[in-house]
Amino acid sequence: MKREEEFKTVAEFNDPMSAQITVGMLRENGIPAAVFGADSTYLSLNYVNPVQVKVNASDYEAALKLIEQAEETTED
Repeated sequence: MKREEEFKTVAEFNDPMSAQITVGMLRENGIPAAVFGADSTYLSLNYVNPVQVKVNASDYEAALKLIEQAEETTED
């Protein structure tokens, strides 16, 4: 029996749309990714539950590099 791979969080956002954009970018670059917590996001007493973007543990380092590159591109 094949053991399921562990997921690792590569990013957290306060809004589901930003998480979905990041997931799309990762998928376009060949890294399977998913959003966790989008359904449970709520604003209560100025606290927002973070929406997480997770990838397979084996893709973690590559995903972090892509996210970092994307952030550098948007800063320019």
